[in-house]
Amino acid sequence: MDVEGGTFNFSNERKIVEFATDQGLKLSRFSLSEGVSWLNPNVCHAVFALYADGKRIDGQTENLTVLETGNRNLHDGSVHFVARMQYEPDGLEIAYHSILYKGTALTEIWLEIRNNGSKTVNVERVDSFLLSVPKAEYELMYYTSGWGAEFESVRETLSGAQRLETTKGRSSNGQHPWFTLFRDNGELLTASAMWSGNWVFRFEPSAAGGYEISGGLHDWEFSKELSPGDSMESVHVAVALGSGNDLNTTSISFARAGRNHWYPRNELSESLPAEWNHWWSYEDIHINEERFLANTDAAARLGLELCTLDAGWFGPTDDGTHWFDYRGDWDLVNTVRFPRGIRVLADHVHEKGMKFGLWCEMEALGQSARLAETHPEFVATRGSERLGYVCFGNPEVQEWAYQTLDRLITDYSCDWIKLDFNLDPGAGCSRTDHGHGAGDGLFEHYQGYYRTLQRVRDKHPNVVLENCASGGLRIDLGILRQTHTTFLSDADWPEHSLQTVWGASTMLAPDVCLHWSWSEWMGNHPKQTFDPRSPELKPHQLDFYTRISMLGQYGFSQKLPDLPAWVADRWEEHTLFYKNVVKKFVRKADVYRLTAQPKREGRGDRWPAFQYSLPEGDEHLVFVFRLHGAEAERTIYFHNLVKEQPYEVAWLSKDHTVKKTGHELMNDGLRFHDLLEEDSALLRLRRFRRHLKEENAGRCRGG
Repeated sequence: MDVEGGTFNFSNERKIVEFATDQGLKLSRFSLSEGVSWLNPNVCHAVFALYADGKRIDGQTENLTVLETGNRNLHDGSVHFVARMQYEPDGLEIAYHSILYKGTALTEIWLEIRNNGSKTVNVERVDSFLLSVPKAEYELMYYTSGWGAEFESVRETLSGAQRLETTKGRSSNGQHPWFTLFRDNGELLTASAMWSGNWVFRFEPSAAGGYEISGGLHDWEFSKELSPGDSMESVHVAVALGSGNDLNTTSISFARAGRNHWYPRNELSESLPAEWNHWWSYEDIHINEERFLANTDAAARLGLELCTLDAGWFGPTDDGTHWFDYRGDWDLVNTVRFPRGIRVLADHVHEKGMKFGLWCEMEALGQSARLAETHPEFVATRGSERLGYVCFGNPEVQEWAYQTLDRLITDYSCDWIKLDFNLDPGAGCSRTDHGHGAGDGLFEHYQGYYRTLQRVRDKHPNVVLENCASGGLRIDLGILRQTHTTFLSDADWPEHSLQTVWGASTMLAPDVCLHWSWSEWMGNHPKQTFDPRSPELKPHQLDFYTRISMLGQYGFSQKLPDLPAWVADRWEEHTLFYKNVVKKFVRKADVYRLTAQPKREGRGDRWPAFQYSLPEGDEHLVFVFRLHGAEAERTIYFHNLVKEQPYEVAWLSKDHTVKKTGHELMNDGLRFHDLLEEDSALLRLRRFRRHLKEENAGRCRGG
């Protein structure tokens, strides 16, 4: 590490980042390799901001001394920059971290803060991300969110002060922790708070022109006391740059960084098992041993690979118990519904050659759960109010949760654990007998939850952990460092699913996005009306609904034993096709959204299309959907092809093949004129083998 002042170039083939350390720490360059600077020339760029004991400390604060700086190359060629600083008046040591990931224009940034002084310091706000952008015309894109209303995009002119935030205690309830700033020259900046709790991004007009953007952990109702020797790590923020007014240019960086550096992996998660889950067709009221086993038999016949028992298995032995009330009592099995227990279900699933999944909600505390009486010290409260969850800021809760999950996995032979969270903790727990302070209960809850999931993965490396929170109300890159996949939304009617997948793909790779085909709901929802036994259901509609699920991790929540023969046969064919053809694209491909976002209630683009391009660039899979209200015909333009090369374009849903050059497909597009409403097309593009052989031979001859 270097201790002398100077300039540190922290760049790759996509992005240029430079830090100056002659006077404190500041950004001196931040741009694409062939782009213009994102730095306001009239501002000194202080990189971060920390507020403690009523004072602001940033990279340009007086009495901040840079102790050492340097770059470290990671195993794959990514570069990790660290600057260690000391704020002398309070004895605070601040380490600024930034990783530039190879093959992307994305940096991940965070702070480590340690109190090396002799007195307690109260940290009130930590902005991991701080950037002053130049004067220009900007448009801001972000997503609002709610139950069954995830990833509702908003794009508007940035004018005056703006704030994006969540204060409900779950990262994507209200708004998703993500934004993109579009600049008038066509360049764009995308950022995401990698955190499961409350976060904020502020856009504040600068007196020097342009805007100051700051954010990370939300300062609302937050404070953290650091006693001498104590330390904390801030919320990480991922920041990517792109060009061409094309959101694909940043989303691909996010997906590649996720696959290569963030998402946990094991053999089962990599296999993308096709799932059946009991929930929507039976809920807790009608699920029992007989029905679960009958469905697993049917799932095996359809070629499915995972059967998950959702809520309803635990609690008192009473047919009328409601799952929500007894969350926390994971030691109880409802033997009215499951007289032989849970292990017999897992054994049956395994005998059929499939994997067994189990739902639980480790953080939650139902109003009738015995856990609150046996362990009152676990309960999260704010003042005198019980918050409905157990506080993972308490190390005893972390140990209890770890032991409980370990027992469930071992005793029930689980291959997959679905971890839900169906409440908003708000500002979080304010108890001071848990090991956290009155102002950092939610912060320490999530740190403790992350540590617990890490322990579970270490003990059970072959088990998949699925993230869920009332569907998609806690989707973020913090939880996706600890879980293998995330459930996108409880609702799954077609246009909602397409809207959700489109939005999720701007920050996540498709192989960590689990969403089912249009489910058969037992409950009432005006849009969840799918009935596989309806005489009105046509084959092209069933194909349309099923292919939407193929855009990520694929599955069903249906009454499988009751399916009409033709529906079962068609789903069996689709499942085989997903396993044999689609999976490799979901697992490896870059995703290009070829149209604007489709939206609920007949809004948005009614011809959504997605292109999945394998890294080598030789093979592509394209999904095209026609929604209700779409025009009769549409031309779709492709991406990421070699202009002069010929491609074989094969319709996989019918016997039709054409030959087109990359230039024709990207510039002239393909006209789709024979799709009905609620119809779809699936195409595979391959560069002609003759040309590939010539290229490969040329490479061999050349070296």
